[in-house]
Amino acid sequence: MTVIRKGSVIRKVKNVGISGALLVALTASGWILPACSSGSNEEEYSYEEVSYSKGIISHIKEVRPGEFQITDEESVPMSEAKAIVSYLDGHTDTLSVETSKALIDKEINSGAEYSHHSGLSSMLLYGGMGYMLGRMMGGGAISQQRQQAGNTSGVYGSQAAYARSQTALRDADGSRTARTVKTRPANSRSGFMGSKGGRSVGG
Repeated sequence: MTVIRKGSVIRKVKNVGISGALLVALTASGWILPACSSGSNEEEYSYEEVSYSKGIISHIKEVRPGEFQITDEESVPMSEAKAIVSYLDGHTDTLSVETSKALIDKEINSGAEYSHHSGLSSMLLYGGMGYMLGRMMGGGAISQQRQQAGNTSGVYGSQAAYARSQTALRDADGSRTARTVKTRPANSRSGFMGSKGGRSVGG
């Protein structure tokens, strides 16, 4: 995300880490990436708040011990986003967005190669859940990992499942809304995060 300062000076905001608890709160009502400035002047800043009203349910099936495929994905209200995992022994797990993100982070940190891994965390990362999280977080490690993998259709059990997923992702993307927030850190040296200042919102 970009912070725009009067005078046509543009500064990039560093990626802001989102804790698990905070992520749950954000997914319940859309998400907001905060903008921060270290400047000490009192000029007006503006930044964009983006939210998605729809997320993804990902249906994942264990096809061989420790190996999984995505069998279906659908768009749902963001508060209902999750992954439903069916195992060979007959039991089913439901993974929240928070839990899914934790497994994805572990997958990325392990350095596992996409082409050599068909575990559950890879299904989350390279399927609709990872796509949704990458969009919500404005890029970062999840989006970078997906881009490096290239074509991710191989995580789906069939071409029909992949096609349905693409339709669901387009629907979720279509729920994106954005607004511009203007902030003037009056009489404060701490920028947007200061205790004083004005804030106005424009559509």
